[in-house]
Amino acid sequence: MADERQHTVAGRITLQGTGVHSGEAASLTIRPAPSDSGILFARTDIEGAPTIPARLEHVTRTELGVGLGADGVEVLTVEHVLAALAAARVDNARLELDGPEVPILDGSFAPCFEALRRAGRTEQASPAEVIQISDTITYVVLPHDGFLISATIEFDHAAIGRQYGAFRIDETGFATNLAPARTFGFRSDAGALRSRGLARGASLDNTVVLGDDGVVNPDLRFPDEFLRHKVGDIVGDLALMGARFSGHVIASRPSHAGNVQLARAIRDRHDTAQRASRIDVRQIMKHLPHRYPMLLVDRVIEFEPGERIVGLKNVTINEPFFSGHFPDHPIMPGVLIVEAMGQVGGLLLMDAVEQPDDKVVYFMSLDKVKWRRPVTPGDQILFEVTMTNLRRSVCRMKGKGMVDGKVVAEAEMMARIVDR
Repeated sequence: MADERQHTVAGRITLQGTGVHSGEAASLTIRPAPSDSGILFARTDIEGAPTIPARLEHVTRTELGVGLGADGVEVLTVEHVLAALAAARVDNARLELDGPEVPILDGSFAPCFEALRRAGRTEQASPAEVIQISDTITYVVLPHDGFLISATIEFDHAAIGRQYGAFRIDETGFATNLAPARTFGFRSDAGALRSRGLARGASLDNTVVLGDDGVVNPDLRFPDEFLRHKVGDIVGDLALMGARFSGHVIASRPSHAGNVQLARAIRDRHDTAQRASRIDVRQIMKHLPHRYPMLLVDRVIEFEPGERIVGLKNVTINEPFFSGHFPDHPIMPGVLIVEAMGQVGGLLLMDAVEQPDDKVVYFMSLDKVKWRRPVTPGDQILFEVTMTNLRRSVCRMKGKGMVDGKVVAEAEMMARIVDR
């Protein structure tokens, strides 16, 4: 999956309809876009056709739909078209919109998705970015080969009640199980929504309307159409990560606000892991002057430039200091635990300076040093170091070392960057 290439649409697609909230006529044209450009909205009704990237940092609202904005310009109700693009595996496209809101069409994902399938895709030279879940995120997202969503919704209405389902998100599964599912709303909410400028374009042609006694529309496309539409919304909201996704999402009572919050958490974790993966032992040795037996950092597993770093030290019985430090009861010397913490901090500090190859870090002081627990062979120490202040060449940092989630040592450090 990681070796797949990016794709864009093979030709122009135009979709016309009404904005579900504005009630205004709307036209959306989807055009091919270059590699690495992502999904980009363009407001063609405004001079200069200002653009808005479909990325998390541009989310402006999540009530009854997702809005995106940049430099005072917004596009609204973007989740359906983004879900269709994600399911069709289109990585790059220019979406030209002649007003503030994407047309709702029939209220489902199907018109846009089917138009994309008819238009086809064009493979591009750049590799596609895939956000691959490698560990559990607060019991909400699990590793999985492919994209799977398990969701539960619950509404106090006889036509909905509690519904649960699991859906594989690929082109075939999306087309069959999710694309036809329409947006829905309650007739009792219509007056209040319209007084706030919302749902002015909603009708039985594009919305499943729920009355007091049941569904007002002639029929449903699925018995659990409400659940399926909510799952499709998750696909669209996660597309704001700006990459393909592989993992198992478990959602209970999902909302746009919750979906966007989850997308931010996944994207942040992915970006942190990607930065850390670029710091291997060769780069550690490049930035640190230490060598065996004094190089005490094995790997960097999280890295936020200029802010925070997490490094790892595997403690083995073969460490040279164990032969002379309590040989009958081997314990890692406390000063070496703090030394390892300092080396991790040195890596964080070297990233914050220009021309790090010509610099070296000297520690000036240690404060509030505490050793909480002994470290013995077989332990794996995670050192988390946070930069608290950097002024010219002098830096202050706070660090702690943990084994199995328990703090074994902590300290405040001050260091200076000097020429080699």
